[in-house]
Amino acid sequence: AGYPEKARTGDVISGVEKAAARPGVSVFHAGTSVNNDGELFTSGGRVLGVTATADNLSEALRKAYEAAGDISWEGMQYRRDIGKK
Repeated sequence: AGYPEKARTGDVISGVEKAAARPGVSVFHAGTSVNNDGELFTSGGRVLGVTATADNLSEALRKAYEAAGDISWEGMQYRRDIGKK
């Protein structure tokens, strides 16, 4: 929430493990932190990057966006146009 002006931090992130377990999917951390209990939470603006590989671009896009749909936190937003051109 608040991105791109001033992103709110401290929101608990769920679903990263599920997304990363999908075949061909990688989840890259950027604005994340882990607390002492092992909980993952937001700590910056661009929080995660979700990437997928497949035999063709349309399949890779489908896999990446499905994996992004596994992930959530309060105020989460993501672009839906990357890789379409």
